[in-house]
This record gives sequence, C-alpha cells and structure tokens, in this order.
Amino acid sequence: MSLTRTRIKFCGMTRAGDVRLAAELGVDAIGLIFASGSKRQLSLAQAQGLRAAVPPLVDVVALFRNNSAEQVRQVLRLVRPSLLQFHGEEEEAFCASFQWPWLKAVAMGGGHRVQACDLLQRFPSASGLLLDSHAPGGSGGSGQAFDWDQVPEGLHRPFLLAGGIGPDNVAEAIMRTRPWGVDVSSGIEAAPGIKDGQKMRAFVEQVRLADQQLACQG
Repeated sequence: MSLTRTRIKFCGMTRAGDVRLAAELGVDAIGLIFASGSKRQLSLAQAQGLRAAVPPLVDVVALFRNNSAEQVRQVLRLVRPSLLQFHGEEEEAFCASFQWPWLKAVAMGGGHRVQACDLLQRFPSASGLLLDSHAPGGSGGSGQAFDWDQVPEGLHRPFLLAGGIGPDNVAEAIMRTRPWGVDVSSGIEAAPGIKDGQKMRAFVEQVRLADQQLACQG
C-alpha cells in the first residue's frame, strides 16, 4: 500500500480568523495576494497582520501578477513569505532573481495545451508549477475548472491544481490528476476574500477521502 498525502493551499486569505481555522484544519499553506486589481489584494500592513496569525509549520505563499521587483522585495522584507508565486507574464530570470523558492502559474484554459518539456525549459529553477484554469493573458480567479485531461504528462516537478475546485469536485480532481497539491480560493468562500468555515472543513475532508482511496489502490 502506497502512502499519499495531497498538500492543500488556501489562497486569497484576508482575515486572521480564517488563517487560524485553516491551520487548525491541517492546511499546508495559505496564500496572500499582492496582485493589483484582485478582489483579495492586501496592503503590506494587512499582510503583516495575517502573517502574525500563521502558526509554525504552515507555509505562507505571496502571490504576484506582474508586480515590480521592488514590490516583491518589500513583501519579502516585511511579510517573510515561505514561497513566492508568480501569476503573470514573469519569466525565469525575473522569478529567480530574488533567490527565494518560487512557484509559477501556468495558464491551462481557453483550449490552451502545454507540454511538460516546454514548461521545464522555461522555468527550470521553479520549485513547482501551479496549473490554473485561466486562459493565456488572463488573470485567474475565474472559479472555472479546466479540462483535467490537459495536465501534461511527464511533468517531473511538483504541481498544484487550481481553478474551479471546491468541496464538490476536489476528490475527483485528485483521483484524476494525482497532483502534489490543490489550491482553492473562491471554492471555499462566502464572498471574495471571506472564507466559509463549513466549506473549508468540507474541502479538507474531501481531499483526505481522495488520499485514502488512492492509498487503498496502492
């Protein structure tokens, strides 16, 4: 029997209470958004307050979309995230210039098909990739899932599945794609940035159910 545990990231956090509940539920990482135009965008002061609510052994991921290098450096200095996540048109040289672990979001929507070798060549130093449902040039956060059959084969890098995932379909998503982790925002919300405790619990329960089923399949 194989041992499997899908990592969980709750993104778009805006309230300290939601951060604490996420940690209590065993979530591996929380995401703080600094992308201009996002309904969940935080100021540096807000982010510092949320960072203070994060207990040990929970990662903090800072999400950017075409932010300036100085904005990224400010977040690194004042918020101290565990990981950076780049969601725009950032290329390898920019992402790697901060000498910090980073994830790169990949557009999977709009019928856009990507090849594993292309991703690995474009982002060789990325700690992992986040496969999201937005179309190329889009901003993400659509709440719509992409065709999971488009997950590229041979992607020898940890990847997170995102976009249109919620308690009702996350187990199926995990069973079909076997991701390293899943990333959810609107799927556990009552309103943008306002997480729903029941949905948060249900999401984690469904992830663990999928993990149990995969372990039984061995």
